[in-house]
Amino acid sequence: MAAHKRIKAIQTELAQWENQELANMLYQLLAQQHFAGKLSAQQVTSLCKTFHLTANQLALQLLPIAACYSTTPISQFNVGAIAHGLSGAFYFGANQEFCHVAMQQTIHAEQSAISHAWMNNESSISAITVNYTPCGHCRQFMNELNSAEHLFIHLPHSQDNRLHQYLPDSFGPKDLEIRECLFDPHNNHLQIDATDPLAQQALLAANRSHAPYSHAYCGVAILLDDETMVAGRYAENAAFNPSLPALQVALNVVRLSGYQDQDIVKVAMVEAVAQMQQKTSAEQLLQAINPKIELQYYVARS
Repeated sequence: MAAHKRIKAIQTELAQWENQELANMLYQLLAQQHFAGKLSAQQVTSLCKTFHLTANQLALQLLPIAACYSTTPISQFNVGAIAHGLSGAFYFGANQEFCHVAMQQTIHAEQSAISHAWMNNESSISAITVNYTPCGHCRQFMNELNSAEHLFIHLPHSQDNRLHQYLPDSFGPKDLEIRECLFDPHNNHLQIDATDPLAQQALLAANRSHAPYSHAYCGVAILLDDETMVAGRYAENAAFNPSLPALQVALNVVRLSGYQDQDIVKVAMVEAVAQMQQKTSAEQLLQAINPKIELQYYVARS
């Protein structure tokens, strides 16, 4: 969804709220931060105190706003999610679709919110609030988290449920004797010769990426037309298919930060040598978004 359409969707949704004082305050907060889809711990606390809401109640009310960040040219079905950071901050998430590439390039709303929190350097998340019951793909993705054992899932019709109520007899990192989970600190000790700031941001992302099964560490950095740089890290999963590529993580942050794909000027990728790689699929996705964008690709060494 283009930025102006997203703002219009938010305005339309807020106009329907019964509590217009809350709607106006929320709009002002989002407008002040370029419509970035997140609320700091201080903002969450302030809203809850002012309007006598619990954090869970506020998150549930925010779901339609999070869904405004969806980009769904294929399904026309918008899903919103809120990741509750351990800091107390809220991170919006929404399903993101891409035309003219494989369906597997899609980002689910729960993945969107969780990776949004991860890229904002949260150490963990305590809960995920979503407007539809998580699909099996997302349940498996959440099982990779360092908080999976204690993670709450809140739905409009049912709150305070543990992840493993939705994923009994689960398969995850422990079954493969992996101790480092998603959100745990990582340093993959990669190096490149390039000193370009965008390449260095991609390197930092690659060094913080989570790939304990393939060791195919990968990071992406995107330069926007206002000189802002946005990064994305590879988030691998024990079940492989729910893994989230680094470019998708970065594009998700772009869209959730109040920007649009058309604002992208350059993209750099740093990738370790491994038995799998993300370069080809990343090039295909960039070609679909804007054929003028060339992927600046760097092979990292340990």
